[in-house]
Amino acid sequence: MSQPSPLSPLAALEPAGEFAARHIGPDAADERHMLSVIGVASRAALIDALVPRNIRRAAAMSLPPAASEAQALAELKRIAGNNRVLKSFIGQGYHGTLTPGVILRNVLENPAWYTAYTPYQAEISQGRMEALVNFQTMVTDLTGMAIANASMLDEATAAAEAMTLAQRVGKSKSDVFYVADDVLPQTLDVVRTRAKPLGITVQVGPAAQAGATPCFAALLQYPGVNGHVQALQPISDAVHAQGGLVIVAADLLALALLTPPGEQGADIACGTTQRFGMPMGAGGPHAAYLATRDEFKRSLPGRLVGVSVDAHGAPAYRLALQTREQHIRREKATSNICTAQVLPAVVASMYAVYHGPEGLKRIAKRVAAYTAVLAAGLAELGHALAHETAFDTLVVRCGERAEPLVAAAESLGMNLRRAKPGLVGITLDETTTRADIEALWQVFAGDRALPSFERCAAHAAPLLPTALQRGSAFLTHPVFNAHHSETEMLRYIRSLSDKDLALDRSMIPLGSCTMKLNATSEMIPITWPEFAQVHPYAPAAQLAGYAELNAQLCAWLAEATGYAGISLQPNAGSQGEYAGLLAIRAWHASRGETRRDVCLIPESAHGTNPASAQMVGLKVVPVKCDALGHVDMADLEAKCRAHADDLAAMMITYPSTYGVFETGVKDLCALVHRHGGRVYVDGANMNALVGVAAPGQFGGDVSHLNLHKTFCIPHGGGGPGVGPVCVVDDLVPFLPALPGHGSDAAVGAVSAAPLGNAAVLPISWMYIRMMGADGLQQATEVAILSANYVAARLADHYDIHFSSELAQMAGGGVAHECILDLRPLKDSSGIGAEDVAKRLIDYGFHAPTLSFPVAGTLMVEPTESEPRIELDRFCDAMIAIREEIRRVEQGQWPKDDNPLRNAPHTAEALLKAEWPHAYSREDAAFPLPALRRQKYWSPVGRVDNVYGDRNLFCSCVPMSAYED
Repeated sequence: MSQPSPLSPLAALEPAGEFAARHIGPDAADERHMLSVIGVASRAALIDALVPRNIRRAAAMSLPPAASEAQALAELKRIAGNNRVLKSFIGQGYHGTLTPGVILRNVLENPAWYTAYTPYQAEISQGRMEALVNFQTMVTDLTGMAIANASMLDEATAAAEAMTLAQRVGKSKSDVFYVADDVLPQTLDVVRTRAKPLGITVQVGPAAQAGATPCFAALLQYPGVNGHVQALQPISDAVHAQGGLVIVAADLLALALLTPPGEQGADIACGTTQRFGMPMGAGGPHAAYLATRDEFKRSLPGRLVGVSVDAHGAPAYRLALQTREQHIRREKATSNICTAQVLPAVVASMYAVYHGPEGLKRIAKRVAAYTAVLAAGLAELGHALAHETAFDTLVVRCGERAEPLVAAAESLGMNLRRAKPGLVGITLDETTTRADIEALWQVFAGDRALPSFERCAAHAAPLLPTALQRGSAFLTHPVFNAHHSETEMLRYIRSLSDKDLALDRSMIPLGSCTMKLNATSEMIPITWPEFAQVHPYAPAAQLAGYAELNAQLCAWLAEATGYAGISLQPNAGSQGEYAGLLAIRAWHASRGETRRDVCLIPESAHGTNPASAQMVGLKVVPVKCDALGHVDMADLEAKCRAHADDLAAMMITYPSTYGVFETGVKDLCALVHRHGGRVYVDGANMNALVGVAAPGQFGGDVSHLNLHKTFCIPHGGGGPGVGPVCVVDDLVPFLPALPGHGSDAAVGAVSAAPLGNAAVLPISWMYIRMMGADGLQQATEVAILSANYVAARLADHYDIHFSSELAQMAGGGVAHECILDLRPLKDSSGIGAEDVAKRLIDYGFHAPTLSFPVAGTLMVEPTESEPRIELDRFCDAMIAIREEIRRVEQGQWPKDDNPLRNAPHTAEALLKAEWPHAYSREDAAFPLPALRRQKYWSPVGRVDNVYGDRNLFCSCVPMSAYED
């Protein structure tokens, strides 16, 4: 794309690439230096040497010219203005909520929280893990269950995960999953999608009849979607008598007043925490929850934060029982979930901390009281209700007047729910006011006089059943009872963020995770009311802005990937993988080839791939890789021949997780196609392809993208994410969709809302709009340049694993990430990859990816956003660490007492009177002079993982439990 001369008047009036220059770290002088270190004449020459010529794009991406930050924000504001923000009384799992300002500003809009990574490195994640332990405690307390995980993707997928959990841990031989007919409709849709490939029969009927037919589990809604509040214990007893388990999807705010599921026989509880401070956002992101009995904890999907001890015996948080996770268990994993909803979970937990138990009761009582007052007024106006019990939802019997009443409400700025023909639903929430109640009465009054609010309030009968009113205490831990002033809350939030290491402090060089800049201008729109305050099931005309955003973003992503069709519904990369494989299976079925159920997966594929394959009923067959990290084509051909009749797909990652651009990828795709299979190209490493090569053009049939990697949605400490699924033309009819939102051939819903995590889509829109085609391609090329610069600088100190055999350059040539092989150093010094990872904390860095995809290695991905000064700071740290290892190798420091084996070093440990180590305090704390000017202090020493799994605490516990 041609650009005006920098000296021309047009260039001054329409500056091109203004944002790209801010997003991309190295400037022109840095780039020249980096190229000289690598030994390549130009960036173009570097790309020619590394990316196979036969997969390179023939034409540049067709995208709008790059806009400035101000221009892009103005354009997006216009699009947002096409959404209509009406007062929502729709309910159906989405509610208005008031985000406390101290949480909005200091968590949701704070880069210290939203730029953090998944807390795999426990020592530098203590703040967000404390917030997640608070989340888990909040959930267990309110639900009455023994243990909860650290968040799920949304209520619908949480219910689907609960279904498969119940099937794994239950003793029933039945294949029937019973779903009460008052469960949220979107939950039923996702459950049906998940059940079909697993051979589970979904039976729908009245909740009271759940125990009449043998089933392995029953799913109940509490309260039901239409507001009915019923006792769960009789239903639980009946289901248990048949050998089944009971799952309850429960409203956490209602549980502040109602007897919790755990006290009524439930085995599993699930739901959403959306109404605890997270705006509706047209469907997400919101943190769902999943809680269960203690005996099921080792089968619980998702992440679990536990309390352990550090090297000094002090309490410390860590991710517990990680051997359950998909990246370790692969096709035997309990779930394929990789990205969860950590940032929304933190918001929800802080909401509970801020309000405390009494505050939550006060909010819940106000909602329940307004509901009773509304019901009293409706009765006075002559309207009958479908149920005599309610917490926040009423269903009014309107007959033929239903549609005119819904239309009348909309004309007055209110959305009601079309419950069923002749029935209108009204759901109240925390934001409901007296004026809202009176406006609703006006809709239903017709020619009648409006009821007196004071009279209705004085005489309204309570709608919560007396027998179900909660008697047990909750949120009794001091953390929920000590931070109710804004001063205390502000300082608590700050104290936690100070413990963590996020992108606002330093580079996070994680391979495969692409921790790049999340620019402020990209983040600003997510809290605009036009995006944040709309209900996902509002009338389509009110969501015109989101429809335009969806159309533009899908078109731009199609340009980047070379695919024909895209769905933004998957709300995590794992769900994008799942949706893509469902599309492949559905395509085979449409051709009468349901027998095709084998998925080939090479050793170099992304960790979630085998787990996703088994979730859609595919049999995983591994394919070998050679010594250079390439797929072994001879082994692949043999596997294709052996499975010619039942081959469904092959899943590859390109460039591979080994950091290699495989030269034979087009031949690989052609081979699989010849044997009747489709090729799934995992988009985890798309940051090495955008503008340079497109998987849809070199043989891929399906890909998912990680918008929280390549397209700048921040990781948020482990979520939210977005995982669009992209397909070639003949697979477009099989893209996922909720009923009424896609083709008749669609594979069904994979998340609860039509656009999944819709509220964060503006981030990727802003990124693409401000970068333009040239900026995006430059970002890709600089990401590859930066990785090769790091490899070149470190090649004399560490073995670079799987570097290109074709590239004649320092470091050997890698893709956008490089693998440092520390296994030889383990043999010579006893120092392993984990020791180096922990020592990097003393140098102020988050560790690279540890022991994935190759055990005993570190995988480094610098991204395009890091300036050369930060790349050099990281390389200097790694070189200094190599010299420390050399001192161990030479016997200057003992193998069992050196700065690496004892890292990270806390300030408290360094200030103790006695220093029993063979190295100095200065060696421990300030191994490089620059650290004296700016130093991150780990809040805890090395965390004991074994202790944590043997002594599992996953909720708030008194710190005295760790005192002798």
